[in-house]
Amino acid sequence: MKTVNITIDGVSMQVPEGITILEAARMAGIKIPTLCFLKDINEIGACRMCVVEITGARALQAACVYPVAEGLDIKTNSPAVRSARKVTLELILSNHERKCLTCVRSENCELQSLAKDLGIEEIRYQGEQTNLPIDDLSPSIVRNPNKCILCRRCVSVCKKIQTVGVIDTMGRGFSSTVGSAFGMPLVETPCVNCGQCIAVCPVGALTEKSDVAKVWDAIADKEKHVVFQTAPAVRFSIGEAFGMPIGSRPTGKMVTAIKRLGADKVFDTDTAADLTIMEEGTELLNRIKNGGKLPLITSCSPGWIKFCEHNFPDFLDNLSSCKSPHQMFGAVLKTYYAKQQGIDPKDIYVVSVMPCIAKKFEAGRPEMNASGYPDVDVVITTRELARMIKEAGIDFDALPDSDFDDPMGNASGAGVIFGATGGVMEAALRTVAEVVTGKTLDNIEFDCVRGIEGIKEASVDLNGTEVKLAVASGLGNARALLEKIRAGEADYHFIEIMACPGGCVNGGGQIIQPSQVRSWVDLRVERAKATYEEDRDLPIRKSHENPFVKKLYDEYYGEPGSHQAHHDLHTHYTARDNYPVKD
Repeated sequence: MKTVNITIDGVSMQVPEGITILEAARMAGIKIPTLCFLKDINEIGACRMCVVEITGARALQAACVYPVAEGLDIKTNSPAVRSARKVTLELILSNHERKCLTCVRSENCELQSLAKDLGIEEIRYQGEQTNLPIDDLSPSIVRNPNKCILCRRCVSVCKKIQTVGVIDTMGRGFSSTVGSAFGMPLVETPCVNCGQCIAVCPVGALTEKSDVAKVWDAIADKEKHVVFQTAPAVRFSIGEAFGMPIGSRPTGKMVTAIKRLGADKVFDTDTAADLTIMEEGTELLNRIKNGGKLPLITSCSPGWIKFCEHNFPDFLDNLSSCKSPHQMFGAVLKTYYAKQQGIDPKDIYVVSVMPCIAKKFEAGRPEMNASGYPDVDVVITTRELARMIKEAGIDFDALPDSDFDDPMGNASGAGVIFGATGGVMEAALRTVAEVVTGKTLDNIEFDCVRGIEGIKEASVDLNGTEVKLAVASGLGNARALLEKIRAGEADYHFIEIMACPGGCVNGGGQIIQPSQVRSWVDLRVERAKATYEEDRDLPIRKSHENPFVKKLYDEYYGEPGSHQAHHDLHTHYTARDNYPVKD
């Protein structure tokens, strides 16, 4: 690799040619403040917070987009640089809605952190305050344009990474805003509720619609039997809200914390992930044997499902009819569990703790009601659970470990890995391969479908039949893969798609990390490592060996794909318009 010689703040160093000053400064141990920058997503030099002084240059330059060159002499902390950054930040703050004490992002706000780091003690400039309506009609996302700082990160992730493109920058000058076509609310657009816009927002302009109050009310209601279920990815992010390193595994502490909140039962959604594998694996084998519609595409990610309904309605018959794991679990809780416990389904209140805000939308789908009542009553995100724990005054770090409650039992490692891209595929292969061959696998880890590549392809031999596989995460990659199939350029039997890049571990409801972290630490990799570590530590690692799942089929469903199983655990999807409609 060719290198160049540069000087940063008096320190001479060699750095790779072509990297930016921002990256070179990091190599020198120098932190340059950023606001609009997000590596590989938004590199536009718009906010001007990262300006530096270059000897011989006429003006200060944005470090995030300025490439290094031989002989550059750079100053990152000169009086001119400090003054420019401070003035820029004060101007951004001049018309920002400064309700920090009541903002959901307080203490996790990049604007707030910059003001502290740069020593902002007063706002010298008082701009005209924007007073735009808040868009809170979506079941998943709340947009407050009065807190928007026009960094355009949300626009970039929606357009470039997810290829949904329902928001953009509109207007000019002081009238510039980020919004949807015709000023429509998100709920009237093809927004898929993936929440990646929230995950990258540096301030409180984009947040999930909070359902915390509903959960507190249910806990306080003596008539309600409140059951929490937690998705596999939640445990690999919740610790970050309490200062734990990225990739921590505080599963037992999380369960204890939820019990102390007042839950009657705490179950593991991984159990329903095992159930999903039994139903989905059976569906795959039936389609292959009986000439059914192929490829079979997984249906665990509600953001992906809505994306498919809007953009690829011709693939709806390819989608697995299986409900997502947490919806399956809700159905089981209000049918089988209700009968076993002698509880009226109307009195069971199911709280799903998810890494995903699209599941808030999913829970409201009218077809999700196996018992005659909604399968899931409310969905809260990993962030909302963390807020509840803090509100209750629980010292998370000091908590002892607890196990998930019986009678559902602990799930398999196959259920755990659902949280990472490729995990659903691998879990399915562990079961399908043994069902087809009748033999125990020597190695149950399918490395061919692991990793954070946007699209992965593989094939496996199932008793003489070659099964072609593909895995995609991030909706831009999903679009590319399906368009390839549409064009006749690819042929598969089984496809896993996750809406969020890297899978649920990087979901839109996970703990938000600032750009100074997520630009340089791959959250997808670190959280996925924890996923596979937990899988390896569990005594049961295959879905079909889960004792509770076996018991459930013996006592209630009979066999995978039975009439009762289809009634409770399967659903259908609907083609939707892929454009905003203005009356």
